[in-house]
Amino acid sequence: MTPYHTARFYLLVSSVIFLTDTLTKFLVVGQLVLHESVEIIPRLFSLTYVQNSGVAFGLLRNADWGGKLPVLCSVALLAAGVIIYYASKVSLRHRMLHWALALVLGGILGNLLDRLVHGYVIDFIDLYVFDFHWPTFNVADSAITIGVILLMLDTLRKPTEMEVSEASN
Repeated sequence: MTPYHTARFYLLVSSVIFLTDTLTKFLVVGQLVLHESVEIIPRLFSLTYVQNSGVAFGLLRNADWGGKLPVLCSVALLAAGVIIYYASKVSLRHRMLHWALALVLGGILGNLLDRLVHGYVIDFIDLYVFDFHWPTFNVADSAITIGVILLMLDTLRKPTEMEVSEASN
């Protein structure tokens, strides 16, 4: 894969995540009122429209300090920039790592758009098993989570002989 193809790969994967996230949020807001819940699979999965002014898992949603939104947007922009820079430096042979970074980038951009447009992130995927309830999330959050899991798996992966020789040069 050439650097040109790598850039196209990032654009494609991140765009698919971003557009899917944006479209699903648009559909939810158009069909549900705030806090409305529609059970899809009883005692397992619902669509519930919530507005998350915090970060992952609703952390900081009740924090009420004036600069929270600009700080969260700045952190997202910084993270996106770091990912783009790092991706340009990573060997083209690290396919899992490239997938991970592209997924995280698409997720960051999807949630960033929400923060810039609404001042909060739209969440709607509601999972629960009996009394256990997972915090409501969205497509962007899913992409970020999958990307982070792939990043962790990539760090556990034993490098090939070629990767070791490239790193020593």
